[in-house]
Amino acid sequence: MQTDVSALSFPIAEPPVPGAAIDIAPGVKWARLPLPYRLDHVNIYLIQDGAGWAVLDTGLGTDDCRAAWDALLGGPLANERLTRVIVTHYHPDHVGLAGWLCERFGLELSMPRPEYLISLALQYAPGDMGSEMHRPFYLRHGLGTEATEIVLSRGHEYLRRTTGVPTTYHRIKHGDAMTLGGRRFDVLTGGGHSLEQAMLHQPEYKLFFAADQVIARISPNVSVHAMEPDLDALGIYLQSLRALRAAIPADVLVLPGHGLPFHGLHARIDELIHHHAQRCGDIETACRHQARSVAEILPFVFHRELDAHQTGFAFGEVLAHVNHMLAQGELTLARDAAGTERYLAR
Repeated sequence: MQTDVSALSFPIAEPPVPGAAIDIAPGVKWARLPLPYRLDHVNIYLIQDGAGWAVLDTGLGTDDCRAAWDALLGGPLANERLTRVIVTHYHPDHVGLAGWLCERFGLELSMPRPEYLISLALQYAPGDMGSEMHRPFYLRHGLGTEATEIVLSRGHEYLRRTTGVPTTYHRIKHGDAMTLGGRRFDVLTGGGHSLEQAMLHQPEYKLFFAADQVIARISPNVSVHAMEPDLDALGIYLQSLRALRAAIPADVLVLPGHGLPFHGLHARIDELIHHHAQRCGDIETACRHQARSVAEILPFVFHRELDAHQTGFAFGEVLAHVNHMLAQGELTLARDAAGTERYLAR
């Protein structure tokens, strides 16, 4: 999704290169680490914490991200101390180097409980979440055998790009207040993109660390997965957006997990809500006169050719919208003789 950038303003037009850091706000440094995907970067933030710096998110567990960290530690963070690691959610580009950083510098990890527990599950029992769970999930929703095997061929490549998490951690939850550098940071959490993604609001300097919940130029992926196939992830995400709009002032500087920091939080939330309403409208059109599976709906929502990596995300995103529309009574479900699930608009 492309935003109407006229509704937003960007105080810094150019991001830091890997290994560099920008002082984006008093006591806050913004750095960027490389990703080997179409979305080719993740933002991390360093928040002054007494005589050192707290790390907010860590990057992917790859040699490129480690090299970028080494450049940071030898450059803008030379002779500086890291005090703790705070991870917003379990996705590998955010938690990927948590184990490495915590072990290397003797740091403690803070993280929401569901995000920590799913990280442990993926770390210690990845086989239980592999192809035998996902194959029937994809086939039931109409993805052909060949396409299913192509998607499954990625295996745990994405999830394996982590260095694990420590065996102990500090739980953070919605409504908590963290003190960093003598300043209060209010903890908010929200689901949809992840399980219970953490965000931080610093009222004094009007800062909102949004993680992946609100990004300027793209819509965060909101997906349904085989572990919880009937989840209304989109409904959870929309509820979170509305709660953020009510809780966070419009004039904060949004510090997102990807893209550029920006002003215009409320406008962007409104755009995201409208975007998902449009996607539901596309699905309603696709299913108005013919019952279709999730796989058959994909081309009505995504109009470009998708590789295996993108197909997995797109599939989960369409199912999230389908489940939401089922919950709202906008679609009905039918299964054919082969067990394929198809949906018809009411």
